Amino acid sequence: MDIKDYIASGILELYVAGKLSEKENLEVAAMAQKHAEVRTEIEAIENAILELTRAASPNNTPDFQEIRDKITVPETRVISMEKSNSAWFSYVGWAASVLLAVGLLWMYNSNQQLRTQVEEASQEKMQLEEQIANANNSLEQTTDLLNTIREKEISVISLAGQQVSPDSYAKVYWNKNEEKVYIDAMGLPEPPPGMVYQVWSLKLNPLTPTSVGLLEDFTSDENRIFALTNANESEAFGITLEPAGGSESPTLEQLYTLGVVSS
Repeated sequence: MDIKDYIASGILELYVAGKLSEKENLEVAAMAQKHAEVRTEIEAIENAILELTRAASPNNTPDFQEIRDKITVPETRVISMEKSNSAWFSYVGWAASVLLAVGLLWMYNSNQQLRTQVEEASQEKMQLEEQIANANNSLEQTTDLLNTIREKEISVISLAGQQVSPDSYAKVYWNKNEEKVYIDAMGLPEPPPGMVYQVWSLKLNPLTPTSVGLLEDFTSDENRIFALTNANESEAFGITLEPAGGSESPTLEQLYTLGVVSS
C-alpha cells in the first residue's frame, strides 16, 4: 500500500488510541521504524492528543508514553488499587479526549483525501473540455480548408516523386487571384533532423527557381497542409529537402517532387 494511503487509512489513530490487536500494533511499529513519514504522523497524532488532554484535564496530564505502553503491551500482573472518584473522572475525561481526537483526525484525513479526489476530477474535466475545444477548432479549420481548395478559382497541380524519392508525391492548390498556394505534403516522408522541405516556383525557359517558403513544423502538423504566399507567374512547382532555414537556390540532388502547371 502507498505510504500516503496507509497514513490516510486511519490505522495510525487507532494505534495511538490502543484499539488494535497485538499483531496490528507490531505491524504499525514496524512501518514506523521503516518509514519516517509514518513515524512523524504518529508523533503528530500523539501531540494533538496531548494538547486535547491538557485542555480536558489541565491539573492531571498523564505521561502519554506510559499510557501507550500500558495499552500496547500485555500486563504481566494486575494490582488492585482504590481510586478516588476524581481520579476516575479524570481518566474518563482523558479517554474521551483521546476518542474525540481520533475522530477529528480521521475526519480531517478523510476530508483531505476527498478534496484531493475532487481536485483531480476537476482537472480531468478541464482537460477533457480543452480536448473537445481543440477538436472543434480542428474540425472548423479542416472545413474551411476544404471549402477553400474546392473553389473554382483553384488550380490543382500534382507533384510526382523524383529520383531521390520515387514514392513521394504532393499536391499544390493555387489560388492565383489571392496569390496563395496550399501544399498537401502528406505524400512526403518526415525530414531528417536539421533538414526542412522547401517549395519552389519555377519558370521553365530559362529555368528560374523562386522560393515560395518552407514546410516548417512538418512532424507536428497532422494534416500536413501548409499555406504559403505565391505572387509568381509559376509554370511549375518543386519541393526539395534543404538544411534548416532553407537555401537561396534549390539542391537539385534533393528534389523530392516536381509538377508542371497545366496551360
